Amino acid sequence: VQLQASGGGLVQAGGSLRLSCAASGGTNSQYAGGWFRQAPGKEREFLATISWSADTIYYSNRAKGRFIITRDNTKNTVYLQMNSLKPEDTAVYFCAARSRPGASYTTAAYDYWGQGTLVTVSS
Repeated sequence: VQLQASGGGLVQAGGSLRLSCAASGGTNSQYAGGWFRQAPGKEREFLATISWSADTIYYSNRAKGRFIITRDNTKNTVYLQMNSLKPEDTAVYFCAARSRPGASYTTAAYDYWGQGTLVTVSS
């Protein structure tokens, strides 16, 4: 499975961005999706995860209330809508997929990773 993340960019504080993660190859399997981010000098951080059927969604405390994860299985794409962005949200955002339908918030649970998309929030 190959994952292509897109939608990052430069935005002012308080603004919004929508990230997309398109999967290709091996997409006949049911897979859960997740979003993580990594700021310079920091460890990769879990943000949100969604099960294959979208009946289970988890958010980190930092993401809860501002970020929304969704998916469109007809397009093999998982999205992350980010609202009320803050300068501390500046990071490289990664999407991930696991070869199981259930959602997970642990990095080790994911089998495939996208290349990352940079989000920069200016103050």
